Amino acid sequence: MTLNFFQKLVLGIAGLTAFGIGATITTMPHMFYASYGITLGSEASLLSELRAPGAGLAALGVIMLLGIARQRFAAVAILASLTVFLSFPAGRLVSLILDGMPSKGILMALVFECVIAALCLIAFVPKRFVQPNKTQSV
Repeated sequence: MTLNFFQKLVLGIAGLTAFGIGATITTMPHMFYASYGITLGSEASLLSELRAPGAGLAALGVIMLLGIARQRFAAVAILASLTVFLSFPAGRLVSLILDGMPSKGILMALVFECVIAALCLIAFVPKRFVQPNKTQSV
């Protein structure tokens, strides 16, 4: 699968974002969550529950970036970017409905994730799913 410049750019943005956030959660969860106004304690179980998905997010970011460099990874990179950047806003919206209004930092994260999700949809959803087929008259 060959990616055009825009698709590579979107994968780059998605990959760097996922890797950066995931790596920060994995290595510095206290600092990361403090930026949202959340204070973490020193409970090992809680920190493990935060670091594990952080590492998964970082790994998905690497897969997204790998899709830019190697054509054979492009399809899985696209799937990873759509999965991450559609599921994170979906989860935040569920939380907004069920749990109420989060902090401004989390709302900003939601907006940022929605922007990346929109870019991924524009770049990777085939036009045949967006526009109805036009039949030619004979």
